[in-house]
Parts: sequence; C-alpha cells; structure tokens
Amino acid sequence: MLDPSSSEEESDGIVEEESREVMAPQSGSSRISPSRTSESSDRLQPASRGSSARPSSPSPSAASEQEKEDVEKLQKEEEERKKKLQLYVFVMRCIAYPFNAKQPTDMARRQLKITKQQLQTTKDRFESFLKGDTQIVADEAFINAVQSYFEVFLKSDRVAKMVQTGGLSALDCREVFKRHIEKRVRSLPEIDGLSKETVLSSWMAKFDTIYRGDEDPRKAQQRMTASAASELILSKDQLYEMFQQILGIKKFEHQLLYQACQLDNLDEQAAQIRRELDGRLQMADQIARAGKFPKFVSKEMEAMYIEELKSSVNQLMANLESMPVSKGGEFKLQKLKRGHNTSIIDMGQEDENQLSKSDVVLSFTLEVRTVLKLNRSLVFMCVLSWGTQGDFTTTHPLPAVKVKLFTESTGVLALEDKELGRVVLHPTPNSPKQAELHKMTVTKACPDQDLKIKLAVRMDKPQNMKAYNLMGCICQYTFAVCSYREKKSEPQELLQLDGYTVDYTDPQPGLDGGRAFFNAVKEGDTVIFASDDEQDRILWVQAMYRATGQSHKPVPPTQVQKLNSKGGAAAQMDAPISQFYADRAQKHGMDEFISANPCSFDHALLFKMVQRLTLDHRLNDNFACLGWFSPGQVFVLDEYCARNGVRGCHRHLCYLGDLLERADAGLMIDPTLLHYSFAFCASHVHGNRPDGLGTVTVEEKERFEEIKERLRVLLENQITNFRYCFPFGRPEGALKATLSLLERVLMKDIVTPVPQEEVKAVIRKCLEQAAQINYQHITDYAREEENVANLATPAKKLEHVIRLAELVIEVLHQNQDHHAEAFAWWSDLMVEHAENFLSLYGVEMDAALEIQSPESWDSFPLFQLLNDFLRADYHLCNGKFHKHLQDLYAPLVVRYVDLMESSITQSIHRGFERESWEPVKSLTSNLPNVNLPNVNLQIPKVPNLPVPVAGLSVNLPQMPSFSTPSWMAAIYDSDNGSGTSEDLFWKLDALQTFIRDLHWPEEEFAKHLDNRMKLMSSDMIETSVKRTKTAFESKLAKSSRSTDFRIPLSLCTMFNVMVDAKDQSAKLCAMEMGQEKQYHSQIDELIEESVKDMISLLVAKFMVILESVLAKISRYDEGTLFSSFLSFTVKAASKYVDVPKPGMDVADGYVTFVRHSQDILRDKVNEEVYIERLFDQWFTATMNLLATWLTERMEQQLHVYQLKILIRIVKKKYRDFRLQGVLDSTLNSKAYDTVRNRLILEEATASVREGGMQGISMKDSDEEDEEDD
Repeated sequence: MLDPSSSEEESDGIVEEESREVMAPQSGSSRISPSRTSESSDRLQPASRGSSARPSSPSPSAASEQEKEDVEKLQKEEEERKKKLQLYVFVMRCIAYPFNAKQPTDMARRQLKITKQQLQTTKDRFESFLKGDTQIVADEAFINAVQSYFEVFLKSDRVAKMVQTGGLSALDCREVFKRHIEKRVRSLPEIDGLSKETVLSSWMAKFDTIYRGDEDPRKAQQRMTASAASELILSKDQLYEMFQQILGIKKFEHQLLYQACQLDNLDEQAAQIRRELDGRLQMADQIARAGKFPKFVSKEMEAMYIEELKSSVNQLMANLESMPVSKGGEFKLQKLKRGHNTSIIDMGQEDENQLSKSDVVLSFTLEVRTVLKLNRSLVFMCVLSWGTQGDFTTTHPLPAVKVKLFTESTGVLALEDKELGRVVLHPTPNSPKQAELHKMTVTKACPDQDLKIKLAVRMDKPQNMKAYNLMGCICQYTFAVCSYREKKSEPQELLQLDGYTVDYTDPQPGLDGGRAFFNAVKEGDTVIFASDDEQDRILWVQAMYRATGQSHKPVPPTQVQKLNSKGGAAAQMDAPISQFYADRAQKHGMDEFISANPCSFDHALLFKMVQRLTLDHRLNDNFACLGWFSPGQVFVLDEYCARNGVRGCHRHLCYLGDLLERADAGLMIDPTLLHYSFAFCASHVHGNRPDGLGTVTVEEKERFEEIKERLRVLLENQITNFRYCFPFGRPEGALKATLSLLERVLMKDIVTPVPQEEVKAVIRKCLEQAAQINYQHITDYAREEENVANLATPAKKLEHVIRLAELVIEVLHQNQDHHAEAFAWWSDLMVEHAENFLSLYGVEMDAALEIQSPESWDSFPLFQLLNDFLRADYHLCNGKFHKHLQDLYAPLVVRYVDLMESSITQSIHRGFERESWEPVKSLTSNLPNVNLPNVNLQIPKVPNLPVPVAGLSVNLPQMPSFSTPSWMAAIYDSDNGSGTSEDLFWKLDALQTFIRDLHWPEEEFAKHLDNRMKLMSSDMIETSVKRTKTAFESKLAKSSRSTDFRIPLSLCTMFNVMVDAKDQSAKLCAMEMGQEKQYHSQIDELIEESVKDMISLLVAKFMVILESVLAKISRYDEGTLFSSFLSFTVKAASKYVDVPKPGMDVADGYVTFVRHSQDILRDKVNEEVYIERLFDQWFTATMNLLATWLTERMEQQLHVYQLKILIRIVKKKYRDFRLQGVLDSTLNSKAYDTVRNRLILEEATASVREGGMQGISMKDSDEEDEEDD
C-alpha cells in the first residue's frame, strides 16, 4: 500500500511502473487491460450495461466461428472483471468505515481439516505402530484397539469420502477413537490402584503420540494458535487481502482503489456514507412517486415498503451518528479570503432557525513547553518547570498566549519579583509543533536587551472541527463555516452548509485576497471563496464536498492537462497527494468504479455474487468450516447488507441456494447452518419480521418454496444415506440436526407443528431405502473382498453368507454406536430399519440354507453368530428376524439331537461289547482328526460320532483336529477311565456345551432342550454304570483264588468309570425340577449301590485268598493225622541229619499279595473315598476271619509253624493298613484285640515249650522294621 506522505516524484514513478504492468498483457494475454480512455469508458450499472463499449466483431468472411467465440469469451471475462472491481470498491468501503457490524467473537472455532495427504500420513503412522516400528510401549489390549480403529475407521472408504468433502478434522479422528475405546476400557477387569479413567487417559495420550508421529509438538501448537487467531478476528489489512483473493483483485489495483477512495480518510468515508444514504432516500421518493414497487404478496405492503426504506436509512443515520467523531485528514487548510454575501450570518442577528452560539463553541487544548536561553549572570524563575510542559484549555479559536519572565528580587523590602520581559504568541492548529526562539519585549530594568526564550507551543483542534480556521462540524450531518475574532469564543459570522453545492470556479476579476477560487451555491445564492494556492483550494473543496453531502464530485479543471503535459510532475507540485492518487486512478481506468453511484446498482445481485465467491473461498481454505463463514467474512457481509439495503430474506435465500448447491455436489454442509437460514426465511415469509421488515415480495415467497422443496429432497437423501453423509457420527450432532431441520421443513407455517405421524412416515420411508442401500453396499463389498465370481457350490454360498452376517452385525453395531443417539426420538423407526436390513439379509440366508445338504451341520456357526448378536440387543431380541431364525433352526436342532442320542446309544452298546477296559492314556488318541469349514468363528464344540446310525447315512457334526484344550483338562483330570466311558462322557458334555452355546432365546424351547439333554445323560450314564458293574463281576469271577492273584488294571478302570460317572452325573444330570431331580438322585443311588457292591465283591475275593492261606496252615492243627505224622518224621530224621524247619513262604506270599493290591488300588483308582472304604472293609473282614479261625481252635494249641505265619500276617497287615490311612478305630477293633491276645498267649506257651520263636514275636522291634524296608 502506498504511503500517502510519499513525494509526488516517487508517486509518478510508481504510476509509470504500474502503467507498464497493466499494459503488458495486451500483447501476450487474452485479458483486456484495465486502462481505459474517455471514449471507451462505461460505468458498471445494471441499467446501462448494454452501453458498455465492446470491440467490433470481425466480419464472417475474415474470422472464423472460433474467433467469434474467443471474442465473446474475452468480452464476458472483461465484464466479469469490471463487475468484481466495482464490487471490491463497495467491499473496501465497508471494511474501511464500518458503522453497523462488528466481527463476532462468539462463533464456534472451526478445526483444521484433514487432506488426502494427511490421511495417508496418518495411516502410515498407525501401520508403523502396528508393525512395531515405533518406540511406543503398549499392551495387547491397546494394540487390539488400535488395530480395530485402523481397520474399521482409517481404512474406511466413507472416511476417504469425508476427506474429499472437506468435513474431517483431526478432532473428529480423536473423538472417534475415544468413543471406540471407551467400551473396551469399561469392559476390562478392575485393577487395584488403577482406575479406568487413568487407563483411558493413558490410551488417549498414546493415540496422540501415534497420530503426531515425529512432528515437533511445539511447531504444531504454534501453527494451531496462528490458525485459531485468524479465525477469531482480522485486521483491516487482512480483510482487504482476503477479499482480494475472493474477487481476484490484483495488488496494484487494490493500491490504486485504496488511495483514490481515500480509505484512510475517515472524514471522506463518512461523507461517502452520507451521500449514499441521501441517495437511498431520494430513490425511495422516486419509487413512491413513480409507483415502481416490487411485486408484493399484498397490495397494502407498498406503502409499508417505503416506510421500511426510510426507516432503514434513519437507522443507518443513527448508527453513523453514534460513531465517534474523527479527527481531520493529514492535510492543513490555510485561511480563506471571502467576498461579502448575505448568506453569511452576522452572529449579532441570529435567527431562531439557524445554529445557536452554543452550537459552534469549540474547545481547544494548548501545550506550552519552555526552554530559556539567557545570559549567565541572571537569576530567574518561571511558573513552568524547565523542560516540562503546561496544558491549558480554551474556547478561543484564535487565542493569545502571553509568556512573562521574572527575576527574583534580592532586596529586603522587595514585595514582588522583577519582570525582565514578555512575549505574546498567537498559535493556531496549523502552527509548527517544534520549539522556536522568540525575542522578548524587555523592560528597562533588564540588563540584556536581546533576551530570547525558546518555546514549543502546540494547539490541538477539536474532533468536530474539520478545517481550520473557518469551518466546524456540529455533528455528523450538520456542518457550518465560521469566522472568529481573536480571543473570542463565539463566531462573528457563520455559514450553514445544508443544501449548498461546492465546486471550482474560474478566477474572479475585481476580487482581492487570493488567486484560486471556488464557490458554494444554494438556490441561486452564491458564496465565493478564495485561497492562496491551488493545493489549498483542492483541500478546501474536498472538505466542503464531504460536508455538503452533494452527489456531484468537483473535479479540478486543469488537473488532466497538467498530468498530460510534458512537465507534469513539476506542473502539479501544488496539487495535494489525494488528488494525485485520484488522477492516477482515472488514468488506469479506475475512476468509473470509484465515482459510481452505489444507489444505481442492484445490490441484491452484487451481494449474491460476493457471498457465493466468499463461500467458495471459505470452503477451499484450511478449515473444516462446513459452510460457516469466518468472523471476518460475516462482518463484511453484515456491513455490506446493512449499508446497501440488502434484504435479510434475500441474503439467506441466496445463502441457502449456494449451500444446497454445494451439498448436492457432495460437500459437507452443517445442517445447523441450513436450519438457521431456513428459519429466518420461514419467519420472514410468514410475517414474523425477524429483521424488522414486514413486506414480503412474491419473488421471495416463490424462491422460498423452491428452496424449501430442494431442502426437503436434500434432507431426505441425507437421512437415507446417513451412514455415508455422516460417517461414524461425524460431524458431531449433524444427523440429529438434520432430523430436526426436516421436521421444521415439513411444517406448513412457523406456528403449527407438523403431526408426528407425518414426520414419522417420511423418516420411515427414508430408513426403508437406507436399509436397501446399506445392504447393497455390504453385498458388493463382500463379493469384492472374497473375489468369488461363482457362488454356486453350497459350501461357498454358506461361507459367503457367514461373511455377510459378520458385515451385517458390524453395520448394526456402528449404527448403534454412532447414530442411535441422533435417532433417540425415533428409536422405533431405527428398530424397523434394523429389521428391514436383516430381512434383506434373510432372503440370501434362506437361499443359502435351502441348497445345503440335509446331512450337513455346517450352518450351526451361522446361527450362533446371529443369535449371540440378536439376543444381546433389547430391541431385536425375539424380533421378526430373530423368530424367523429360530423357526429355521429349531427343526434342525431337534433332528440333530435325535440323531446324536441314537448314535451315542449305539456307541455305548457296541463300545462295551468290545471294551478291553484298558485305561485311556490320552483323550485325543481316540478322537478323529477332521476339519470344520474355516468361518473364523467360535466353533460349537460338537463331538464326532464314529459309529453311524443303523439304517441312516448322515454326517454328524465333526470337531476340528486339536491338541487337548485347556478346558478339557479341567473336566477330565484322570486318564484311567475306559475308552467307551471317556468317549461317552466327552460326547455328552460336548453335546450339552453345544446346546448351551446356542443360547436359544425362546425360554420354553430352551428348557425343553436342557431337560432332554439331562434326561438323556441320566439314561446313558445309568446304562454305563450297569454295564460296568456286570463286567466287574465277570472279570472278578474269572480271576485266581490264591496269593498269586494280582489286581488287574481293568478292575481299577472300572472303579474309575464309576468315579467319572458320579462326577459327570452331577454336572450332566443336575436339574432343579421335581421329577427330574428325583430321577437324578436315583442315578446317584444307583452309582453308590454299584460301587458298594463292587467293593464287597473285591473284599470277598480277598477273603477267599486268605481262606486259602488258612487252609494251608490248618494241616498243622493239633490232633490231626497229618500233624502227628509230620512231627514223628521230623524227630526221627533229626537224629541222623539236620532237617530244615518249615519256612515263611506262605506268610511272605500273602503279605506280598496284600501290599501289591494296596499299591495298585492306591495308584490307579482316582477316588480316595472308595479306597478308604475298601481298605476299611478289607481289614475288618480279615480280622473277623482270623478271629473266627482262632476261635474254632480255642481248645487246641497252635503249632509253632501256624503261630509264626499268623503273627507275621497280622503284624504286617496291621502296619500296612495303618500306613494306608485306615483309622485307629477300625484297626483296634474287638476282632483285632481277640486275635492279638490269642497270638500273644500262644507265643508265650511256645517259648516255654519250644524254647523260643526264633525271632518272631508279636512285639514290635527295629529288626522287623529293617526287614520290612
């Protein structure tokens, strides 16, 4: 921008340089030069556009059609350029001197939008984090959350589309992630000392680190701060620059217009406003006289229209009146010489209709600063301190400042100081401000007759004084030229400028006192003024031109000739710089835009243009504005409308039209903004006067109805495509605002609310279409993802349907998470939308299931997937689609259970027939390795049944190949059961788990399935127990009866089968209903009785073996033939040879048998209770049998051999069973005491008779312990 204080030589150089810049494009560009001549100039006025000078068209014989088109294109471009230049002049004046609007400070701050490059950068940063290429430490839960966010949000095509529409900001990305992780964090288990809010904050901090990447946060913060500041308030220079970009104005064009319009001169701008307002009043009068009114909806509005025009002008006048009065321009005015005229009022003859004396009393401020220059020998004092200043206020336009200098009297009787000299000054506002030396008038007593004092005197004129020294401003609309006498506060003469027209005049012969003349004319009365030079005359004419408010702008008669002369620079030295800029603008073709009368333009069309261009500029800036203007743009548009009388309804209708056009093109527009403008227009059209205007034109009403219909179509389309117009609920609250706006659009007027059923019907129709659109999108996506051209095979079709089910569930989840809040008032319609969406999927699901083989069970994962989602949704649970799904799968589940029951029954029968009763070492060794279809789901745990049902050829559900899962280890901790029983229990548990995991939603059918599973398990476990008991009896009966008997592992396996049967019955057969519970208790009793019988049989077997041992030693009973013969033979032979005595083989064999049996039972049987019960009965039965055997020989003395064997058996057995945990109460029974006492007695007798027992005794000894070890 040029400096107004620059020299005229420098300015002339700038003119020449810019002239070359302007003329250059003529030869190398298709754009026409902005410079013009007087012959080709035209004023940009709608009424005279046809009169614009156009280049002559080439003849058809000399130019082709292409050349004609080029010429027409150039003409259109030139007309558009001129229109923009004229519009820029109006905008500049609004910025330079606003008196109606201010930049709003309460507008929501817009966020920086994300571009395609920034989105790709963000994707790369998150992908690097997921690959582990960053140094960010994170747990598995956070990584999973980021993975889901990356796949679902960042890679979504809807997000990419949102970036294209300019509606996605960094804040949106952050808020979506925050909402995405909130549910995850809430579902995490509680951790002592770590709140979930802390976890959430930590995750968000990590997200910010990933999103920011390696960028310095301080630079980002500085950039955001600068952007936010530009969003809040702009300076005038920034506003100029912004609208230069909006209207395509070049910098030098702005400089020419700025200087020529004197935008830095507030007085000139205020005068321009006054001229515009006066023109608008005249135009209103012309309309009233000619009767050329706009077409209103009612004839009575015509009179109201004129009143509104005048009222708006009066309001603008009041606004201008309330503006603080500014100081004058940079120029200074010299004193005028005037001729006598009766129009100049003598203040002694005041008329009551003229200005009063008090109206023209002015207040001046004087500043006096003293700097003395005196001889050194003088001593003096001054009222003012040296080097300081004194401030005074006076009402005299021509004051006299008297400064006296005194010296201090040294005499004893002196009463006052002695005056040395004085000086009288006559300052004016135009006087020099710097300090000057003034010669003082000295007294006779002053020794220095050449005394000088240095004074700086400054006189500031009041704000309402526009030119010194004859003119003053009473207010913004009342000006007067006044003449004052020296030291008088009231003017001697006054000329009120209302109604006068000022202009340049030729030199007046016979008038003295000046050489440059101008006059003021009013109804034939002329006042002639004169000035000393041309520059002073131009400044005075400009000041009075602003004061009179006249429409004609005076032009210096000789200025053009001076500019065109060879010595132009020297010839115009006496012209002011403002006139220089005006002439330069005229030379470059800008004068027509500057001098154009604003009242002759159709500002409605111009405003429509500038608002449209401003909106385009706003939508292309760096902010996600969603159609909202910046505060600076709102300020300029508000000021333009108020200053140029643009109707508010027209403004908002144009705004709505532009916004709807951008929204139709796919740009993101805030529905709240649409709602605001629509509500304004609706209120105006229906007569509520939102801007104070009660008149409604036919055009406004017709355009409103057109906009209303377009808006309705747009809103219905956005609601239909709500997933794509508002992806992931962004912008926040936009969908809710859209629904609210739709309800407002459907209203017939602004008072009567629309019936809810009508709104509901419209939204229902939109959501029905939305269901079809959304389903078509996911169907296309699934086909592209799978890349399957032919889905004819049942397996492929089923796989496709399962993938579709996953996508359907994902869509419904997103609707619930991001859009349900907006539809909270219409939640039932969202449920209908979900049902319609599912019904569309149901058609494809039914088609896929129909072609599946009746022998295939691969569709169960599909039911589990859909049912788990539907039963968790309160509104969809047992809904239309859910019930259809149940009806579809209920027969399949029943048939599957029937076949499983029959198969398991046959499996039990054939398994026990072929059972080897060998313990199972590995559960998986008996399970087949078959694979289920890869559907990426939680596979229902359905057992494999290797045995087919007789008469049927079906493929029952297969379990996938696996190593023993963790949950299986917890169920089957033992590995000593039989193959048949383990397989049975596993199948029953897997079948029940499968039925339970179905989570059948219908309560009655679910109870039926559960009861059937329990009863089936009870029956099969009962069969298993009975078959096991029968096999135990048979196996035991075929075993040996001697001490060579060793308990086979098969018997232990049978015990373990009973143990497992008891454990599994508690889980597989437990029911709470009366009969079933009783039936379950009968199974427990059956198992207990069977175990009891098995223990009894085994103990009986042990007793048979003990009886065989006792039978062997019974041969040594006293009094028997065998005993006598054996004793005689031994005695006879001992005389000749050393006969060996009977050994302890029988006792050792029995003890070994007992210990081995104990070890096997303890190691292989899994139930401790059963072992303890067996050992108790075994020990008790043994002692009873021994006591009976000894009681039968009460009258006989035991043979030494018998005694030794019995002592060894009793002692070892007592000690072994005590080590096995048999209680002392059982060990020290009455039978044991009887046996022990008898053996002690026999031992004492044998010691006396035989001379000793050879170390065998009932007493405990260390030697025996060592022998046992």
